[in-house]
Amino acid sequence: MKNNIFENAKSVFLDSVDAKDYVQLDRVSTIYQSLKDSVKKPLKMILLYGKPGTGKSMFLNKLYHDLSTSQKVIIYQTPILDENEFFKSLAQDLFDVKYQGELNFTQFMSIVKKHTIDNPEVPLVLLDEAQLYPTVQMEKIRLLSDTRSVKFVITLHKTQKEDLIAKEHFKTRIWETIELENALNNELKIYIQKKLMKANCFDTANMFNQRSVNFIYKLTKGNYRDTNKLLYSLFEIYSWYLQNSPSSIKTNEISKKIVEMSAIHTGLINA
Repeated sequence: MKNNIFENAKSVFLDSVDAKDYVQLDRVSTIYQSLKDSVKKPLKMILLYGKPGTGKSMFLNKLYHDLSTSQKVIIYQTPILDENEFFKSLAQDLFDVKYQGELNFTQFMSIVKKHTIDNPEVPLVLLDEAQLYPTVQMEKIRLLSDTRSVKFVITLHKTQKEDLIAKEHFKTRIWETIELENALNNELKIYIQKKLMKANCFDTANMFNQRSVNFIYKLTKGNYRDTNKLLYSLFEIYSWYLQNSPSSIKTNEISKKIVEMSAIHTGLINA
């Protein structure tokens, strides 16, 4: 029975960007509401940026989930790096135009102009991992946003080597920037327990006291992706112990030893 509980807890921390897995934290919810408010403004392009694992893709998926029933919203989770294929996908997804052969930017803009006259509603395009798009392609996306015929929300990684929002074609074009950060120490415990309780894993949620969360925070720095990976590995190890050596572990609190084993397994600390 206990093993099944830990198997369920393990599945809670699968690496997922499904909107149903969104965990509501006060600070995160405030930022998300700012994003929704920005979408309502007459902005051409909105930037959502942060280090990997801070929840950018989750925000984008939740935005799509929340808005797609009331307005035209398209999401591209995987960048389409071929420029012709990108504009062909946009033409079909935004305007239901299936274009045979190659579709260059000039031809696409003609499609935009025609359909904007027929339908003044501005569609919303959500682009994840926008740092992967070629510079020339991003420049054309910027030009498209300048027409105010299509509004974009894009996500970018914030890196040490290159702050992508400082690129020339973003400086005067993005009217709103929203940064996502890692969870604070006190938020991480709420995040872990809420995820488990949403899946009815109440016993395992109660295993996390502040001391164990402090240790997890020390390892992951509050990064959501690293925390998910660590806890997935942790519950995998717990399941193994309960199946093979149940008397060797406590099941009423999180073992520091198993956290360390999980951190080694996920590469957060060296063996």
